[in-house]
Amino acid sequence: MKSDLFDGLRGSTPILISTIPFAALYGAVAVANGQTVAEATLMSAIVFAGASQLVGIELFGHDVPMWVIVLSIFAVNFRHILYSAAIAPFIRHFSPLQKALSFFFLTDPQFAETLTRGETGRSVSFAWYFGFAATIYVGWVATTTIGAYFGSMIGNPAAIGIDVLLPIYFMGLVLGFRRRANFLPVVAVSAAVSIVAYRMVGTPWHVSIGALAGVALAALLPPKVAAPRATEARAEAGE
Repeated sequence: MKSDLFDGLRGSTPILISTIPFAALYGAVAVANGQTVAEATLMSAIVFAGASQLVGIELFGHDVPMWVIVLSIFAVNFRHILYSAAIAPFIRHFSPLQKALSFFFLTDPQFAETLTRGETGRSVSFAWYFGFAATIYVGWVATTTIGAYFGSMIGNPAAIGIDVLLPIYFMGLVLGFRRRANFLPVVAVSAAVSIVAYRMVGTPWHVSIGALAGVALAALLPPKVAAPRATEARAEAGE
């Protein structure tokens, strides 16, 4: 159990480094939209949702009805329903409490690493899952506090280009699946539908609509099955 825990802690360290700018960005944006340092830190601690926090805090700063804010955050977080379904086979052995904690800690990198670990036959223990999540969680909350504290010094995040970090981060996650079967057509359709939805429906619903289009296409396309090793061996021998 200890080895799994330390394996998770070590594995998420690079992720922690990459999330630090986003947490600092959120802290700065939260303060710019009227939150105190304590409020920004508390939101990161109890919501822990990255992009959804940025969407929510931007809407909080405007005269927007509460139901619009709730639906907007739901639209951004809709992908977590798909994430939960994808990793469910690998965490069936978790207790109900462990599953509840797992879904609270379910972030984009947590999903990607859990899916990769499970599909390659490695054990997805709760100790590993918690260790991987704990590093990111503690770092996210702590860096939010730092970003919020120095937010007044940063001013407008867009002025120094910090606002581009989030789309770059998501692009990196997507490219991590580039070797999957049907990757290019699924990504192309998802992107195209998302762009159309952005023009016709608006943000943030285009995120979920594009994702659903990609999922639908992936379900319709036949999976590419690798040839059995015996067949490959015969082909190489010229039989």
